[in-house]
Amino acid sequence: MTTSAGRNDVAGAAARSLRATLPGDPRAAAAARRFVRTAFADWTERRLPGADRLTDRLADEAVLLVSELVTNAVVHAGTTVELLCRLDPAEEHVPYPDDPPDAVPEEPPRPGLVVEVSDRHPTRPVRAGEDTGAPEGGGHGLRLISAVADAWGVTYRRAMKTVWFRLPVGAPDATWPEPETTDGAYGTYDGYGTHDGYGAYDGPDAYAGHGARAAYDTFDDQRFRRELRASELLAPVPRRPAPPEDRPERDRGGVDSGALSFLAEASDLLSGQLDADQVASLACQLIVPRLADWCAVWLHDGDGGAPGRGLAEDGQAPRLARVWHLAEGRIDSLRTALEKEPPSRWTDGATDNRPVPVPWPWPPEPTGPEPGGAALACPLVAGGRRLGTLLLGRAGLRRFPGEVVALTEDLCGRAARAVATARAYSRQERISRVLQRRLLPQGRARVPGVASAVVYEPREGAWAGGDFWDLFDAGDGRWCFALGDVCGSGPEAAAVTGLARPVLRLLARDGFGVAEVLDRLNKTMAREAADSVAAVAAAVAAAGAGAEAPVEIREEGEQARFLSLLYGEIVPYRGGAGGARCTLASAGHPLPLVLGADGAVRVAAAPQMLLGVVEDATYVSESFDLCPGETLVCVTDGVTERRCGRRLFDDEDGLASALAGAAGHSADAIAEHIRRTVHAFGPTPPDDDLALMVLQAAGCGG
Repeated sequence: MTTSAGRNDVAGAAARSLRATLPGDPRAAAAARRFVRTAFADWTERRLPGADRLTDRLADEAVLLVSELVTNAVVHAGTTVELLCRLDPAEEHVPYPDDPPDAVPEEPPRPGLVVEVSDRHPTRPVRAGEDTGAPEGGGHGLRLISAVADAWGVTYRRAMKTVWFRLPVGAPDATWPEPETTDGAYGTYDGYGTHDGYGAYDGPDAYAGHGARAAYDTFDDQRFRRELRASELLAPVPRRPAPPEDRPERDRGGVDSGALSFLAEASDLLSGQLDADQVASLACQLIVPRLADWCAVWLHDGDGGAPGRGLAEDGQAPRLARVWHLAEGRIDSLRTALEKEPPSRWTDGATDNRPVPVPWPWPPEPTGPEPGGAALACPLVAGGRRLGTLLLGRAGLRRFPGEVVALTEDLCGRAARAVATARAYSRQERISRVLQRRLLPQGRARVPGVASAVVYEPREGAWAGGDFWDLFDAGDGRWCFALGDVCGSGPEAAAVTGLARPVLRLLARDGFGVAEVLDRLNKTMAREAADSVAAVAAAVAAAGAGAEAPVEIREEGEQARFLSLLYGEIVPYRGGAGGARCTLASAGHPLPLVLGADGAVRVAAAPQMLLGVVEDATYVSESFDLCPGETLVCVTDGVTERRCGRRLFDDEDGLASALAGAAGHSADAIAEHIRRTVHAFGPTPPDDDLALMVLQAAGCGG
């Protein structure tokens, strides 16, 4: 028999324990964070025992730990993740998964939050006697839990692994151990010319009394040490730290080791950014809320890393690239205040990243929630060049402790180097994009009675490659087309592309036929290759004779490259009959195919020698009628040699089969069909440039 009280107990237990099943993909962590906050709101609304002690700090800690654990489960297990959140009331003792059956609590239990994260792939069983430290390069999950939770553990079952932890509800904030200060520690840091570095700026009440100031400074130092706790938790640490007696004296305290870990994490994050605006954003988020309540970064115009923005000129005013505040609702008002007066007048002429104290730049409103505080301006200098300024502030402080000043200086030096790297990358990317636009035609000519379509895709990660195409009006009722592939890829191959395409256009417009164009282009490339060989031979002979080499030996990537080319001209029939006369030649290139209106596929040319191999090679052209409804398809080896394991796309006439499947479609549809078929052939993106051209003769009157 179940009493009313018993039913209430069961209902209460169900309300205190909430479960969710999360997908085993990158969406899981975000879903877990939302679930935890929803659980807190639900418990508070139901007024469950202990819910009145749930705080925002507890919610933040729970969200952080759950996010880490769910991410680890998705990355290492890849299965669905089971998440349980339970609010334990103070009057009950609920055993944890690792507790022995006869366990007795050592002290009266307090309300607590218990969270379990389970996956179904226990790949790392616990082995007795092994080091249980986190593997190098692993996440922060268990290390964070051990530092924040009052109890935690890992339970392995036959088909499931569960990581659980308990956070006390209503417990006082943990205090961070105070390090012992010694001579040379940051507490006596004096890098700014005055006592403790801060005599240069006199605040309105900076000298109310030496004793009062000393007490306030001590409070600031203690507050900073507590705030640095999160930095140390999130930063990587050595798997086996050195014994205390082997460490430098100043590193034996908790703050210094935490600062070094924080800087190590910051370096890893900043060095991975190739956009200066992203560096500024990341620097602000590293500083807030760990070291300051708000932060802003100015960069000189053009340093943002965005293509086309240009480079900064000396003397130009910096721009406010990023503003961040602990309270996101105050970011806009802070930006407005900072835009009125950049901190450049406090840091003009700086040659290093040394911070300087500045007046509080954001006067509080008379009824505003935020009083004045301390502010630091830190120049961003790298390679002797001023790249910007970082400004940070913390409300309620008379001055920043010396430890914060030194830590900020080191962090800004790393941020400045990251900005310099991003700026150099921005310059190189801009140059590459300009060259890329010059290597590719601005558009393709419109051929009367012939529809055309082009697909051009450099290999993944490349700004331009060795494949190129062209379709242009050569005059006298002729239109010429070309599809080429320089042996190799990257900038060296693109340089040959920059030579071949203009030469083709020049020769075609001078009236040379298809075979004559190939003959002349072949001689040009063969002589370039011969010049490279002669230069190397002369350099080797001179070196053997003890003389200075007359020319510089080219590296392998700079040697002359061969070219495969499919080149032709097309002359549409007059009188509206439809179709065109096509003349073409293939020099070491994948052979072109013609798709008939009935779906039949035939080869349209014979293979010939690569360009640039033999100087006296002679090329011949072939002519045929491209009848109404027929389609000429030209591709590079990025299509035919697309790999899937040991198989190539064109094995067993794979291209012809794919083309036959597109019979009856337009030129654009055929090009897109082949592109999709090539991409779908392998599980990974193509590792070579991909280009194809489709020319389709319209029907009568088309």
